[in-house]
Amino acid sequence: MQIERTPLNTLVENPLPDGSRVIVDSGNETVFALNATAAAAWDACSDPTTLSGVTERLRSSFGPAITEELAENAVLQLQEQNLVTTSGASSGPTRRKVLATLSAVAIPLVISMTMADQRAHACQAKSTDVPGEQFKKLPDWPPKDSHHHDPPVWPLRPKW
Repeated sequence: MQIERTPLNTLVENPLPDGSRVIVDSGNETVFALNATAAAAWDACSDPTTLSGVTERLRSSFGPAITEELAENAVLQLQEQNLVTTSGASSGPTRRKVLATLSAVAIPLVISMTMADQRAHACQAKSTDVPGEQFKKLPDWPPKDSHHHDPPVWPLRPKW
């Protein structure tokens, strides 16, 4: 199996400290979340490679417990999201073979959602859409119709 990344100039990668990765495709407004195993497979496909090449790169990152079936599962998930293209025969890993490696490493996982879905989820979770938006709701001080001189209690401000 020959593997290479899909050439997209609209991708922005954001590596995270735990080895996972967030990839944003501004072309179709999709956000991809890759766990550490899928991110390592993504990195292994930075240049055209083969399944055995991906497997070897994953083994160098996670140890000898990585099987070719697990590497193939990662590549197929990346392919389903159009992040990589493959050519050649694929035996297709069975779920049983992939789950057999679960005790050794995390199964690769690629999740995607549109930016609109992500915004809706954030709003539903009572997040703000725009950083700093919560500070626009602070009251004016002192109030225009008042002679109060006590400082207001601001959100996130320590009590003195």
